[in-house]
Amino acid sequence: MAKQALIEQRPWLLASIAAATLFYFLSDNPIFEGTWGLLAKGASVGLLAVYAAVRVPPGKHRPDGFLLVAVLALAACGDVAIELDFLTGGAFFAAAHVVAVVLYLRNRHARPSPVQKLTGAALLIGTPLVSWLLSGQAQIAVYAAFLGAMASAAWMSHYPRYRVGTGAVLFVLSDWLIFARMGPLDLEPANTVLIWPLYYAAQIMIATGIVQCLRGEQPVR
Repeated sequence: MAKQALIEQRPWLLASIAAATLFYFLSDNPIFEGTWGLLAKGASVGLLAVYAAVRVPPGKHRPDGFLLVAVLALAACGDVAIELDFLTGGAFFAAAHVVAVVLYLRNRHARPSPVQKLTGAALLIGTPLVSWLLSGQAQIAVYAAFLGAMASAAWMSHYPRYRVGTGAVLFVLSDWLIFARMGPLDLEPANTVLIWPLYYAAQIMIATGIVQCLRGEQPVR
């Protein structure tokens, strides 16, 4: 029954999960390399953008829905672009983080706890610092400043931390595994096995968590 409801009511979400699963398990298959792999990777988060566009109700929450769609669409472009040129992909993701910060700042928690404030500050400062230590590259630290701002703003928003805040942290962890490949710290096979699952889990948790709040299906804090 739950599976049937998912297919009937949220087909774009189901299609996104299918594309992400397909990319993860078949990305190393020679038949799947090139165009087909890029399509599956881009569709994974791209279909989440469609899901958000369809599910966000009209009315006062529409601007936030538009920002969420923009975040996911930019990330989907980054997923494809990074396979072709690392800097271009990073630019798309940085733009996505900027839009996400705008979204989260529009929805700040009215009374954040001291622990929430401390965690937000740690994400803001620690994300670029750890990224630089892992990669040894200044340009990675610059990008990670956008990443840390996104994660910090998500954690400080009124969206549920166990969905949106945790998703933002998973995004940071996924990128840290990417950056570790550039430095002296050898984390294989964790990099190969975990980067995509952590990243996609982050995106789907953020997308569904925000959409459910905008629809009134999840209480905001």
